[in-house]
Amino acid sequence: MNQLRYQERYFDRVRRDQLRLQQWRYNDYGPYNYRYRRGGAYYETSRYGAEMLQRAINDGYEEGFYAGQADREDGYRFSPEEAYGYQDASYGYDAYYVDLGDYQYYFREGFRRGYEDGYYSRSQYGRYSNGSYSILGAILEQILGLQLLN
Repeated sequence: MNQLRYQERYFDRVRRDQLRLQQWRYNDYGPYNYRYRRGGAYYETSRYGAEMLQRAINDGYEEGFYAGQADREDGYRFSPEEAYGYQDASYGYDAYYVDLGDYQYYFREGFRRGYEDGYYSRSQYGRYSNGSYSILGAILEQILGLQLLN
């Protein structure tokens, strides 16, 4: 039952996110002045793209925490890859500034860590504050490797 409630919550958040995107407008945030690391290679993006990737990790962490918590409470085995949020990994994506594949990669990186914390009822990778879960800054930096270019 908890996993079902988690999935319903995730679908509801995706629906609200789609409504947000219907009212969203593209803004040109200037040059690609940030770079991030993925799979041993570096990629460049704008300030907004960098913010979006950070948000992907945080949103993934929060969704993972809830999914892991639900699986533990339902007595399911540890399996973040089977959670719908992990498979979808598009919550918060707005189709601009970064590639969907990159967004999903970082969402899943956050999700895995959040799932582990939620499943084991701990705060190794993140914390709870002001009504939501978020990944720790040092962990976010370790995952993303974000650098400001000159």
